[in-house]
Amino acid sequence: MNLKTAFLLASLPAVNAFTLTMGSGNSFGRVFRISTWGESHGGGVGVTLDGCPPRVKITRDEIQVDLDRRRPGQSRITTPRNEADAVEILSGVTPDDVTTGTPIAMLVRNKDQRSGDYLDNDMSVAYRPSHADATYDAKYGVRAIAGGGRSSARETIGRVAAGAIARKILKQYNDIEVLAYVSKVQDIGCDVDDSTFTMEDVDANIVRCPDQAAAEKMLERIDEIRKAGNSIGGVVTCVARNVPAGLGSPVFDKLEADLAKACMSIPAAKGFESGDGFEGTLLSGKEHNDEFYIDPETGATRTKTNRSGGIQGGISNGENIVVHVAFKPTSTIGQAQQTVTRDGQEVELRGKGRHDPCVLPRAVPMVEAMVALTLVDSLMMQQAQCELFPNEADADSKPNPMGTTARREGGPREVVAAAAGDKPISQQIDEE
Repeated sequence: MNLKTAFLLASLPAVNAFTLTMGSGNSFGRVFRISTWGESHGGGVGVTLDGCPPRVKITRDEIQVDLDRRRPGQSRITTPRNEADAVEILSGVTPDDVTTGTPIAMLVRNKDQRSGDYLDNDMSVAYRPSHADATYDAKYGVRAIAGGGRSSARETIGRVAAGAIARKILKQYNDIEVLAYVSKVQDIGCDVDDSTFTMEDVDANIVRCPDQAAAEKMLERIDEIRKAGNSIGGVVTCVARNVPAGLGSPVFDKLEADLAKACMSIPAAKGFESGDGFEGTLLSGKEHNDEFYIDPETGATRTKTNRSGGIQGGISNGENIVVHVAFKPTSTIGQAQQTVTRDGQEVELRGKGRHDPCVLPRAVPMVEAMVALTLVDSLMMQQAQCELFPNEADADSKPNPMGTTARREGGPREVVAAAAGDKPISQQIDEE
């Protein structure tokens, strides 16, 4: 073998690995990284979590709590598929429930799949409208008919399992909590205080809306749609509290950009907003800007309002992070629709099998998981880049600390009132 041939052969594995890593689309995160695997009607689904810090106490039961909130068969407004979604931890955690720092593999076995619902009727040859059937076939040239294969929401089991570990890390680091709720079903909204609602408030009804009066109206609408063999969509709002300032990076890795990718990767997600989002476009700059002030108790820099949703310039500012994720109506419905078969024939199709008339209640833990995973990944990158060497400058040379959990060393400075007739500070701005 000559030197040129040896060089080419040696380079092939690296090229193939690069292609698989960048092209497969089954992994998320950079430092705290997950890879999910499995199909809806296969033997099981699961996740490999790499980059988890060692010495984190996590039990199987803690992970199961989030999986129970995601699983099917919870109520009449979710798919009746009967799955316990019992998680098995295969690696990365000691017998006494402590992470080792090595990859954590978790498996949930499928128990109640009914592939015949897809294989023994016209759904085996016809594409379901607005589903992933046609686009997956166009990409791979192979049909994964039963349950939608990888496009099924069952894939999110791995995300939610890993998200439960991310939730534990966030809680342990800075008492960060990530909570979501159904904020809109079709045109029915709600009134919820994003600073005070709890998980117990969310789970108090099957719609998962903390506003009980609004939840009853939402449930009535979902039932009406369900009985008609149709489906309905809406919005999930997610709030992350006690997130420190400084997470996120400039330009391409802005925190809201990472959160958008995370949330838009969830099945049926069709829209993402950070803070006031599209409604903020109706305001003027004076109305929309979050003015700063000094917290009289902590001395930290705070904002009077939170229209930015806790993120400014792509970096967290220490206020509550608030995002909204829009979910479309479930694609599979019981009413007849026009579609085409794989060989190009126009046909009429009526969906069979088990599906959610509204994905929103089960989407709540999915959104929480993706936000938690994103925050842990961002937190670990912040630690690696900006906190590897502590800032040892004196307090007056450091920027004033920001956010709800920040506190100025030595307490707040003495506030000196502005003299009568003082004008605002003038600032010359020359932007592009």
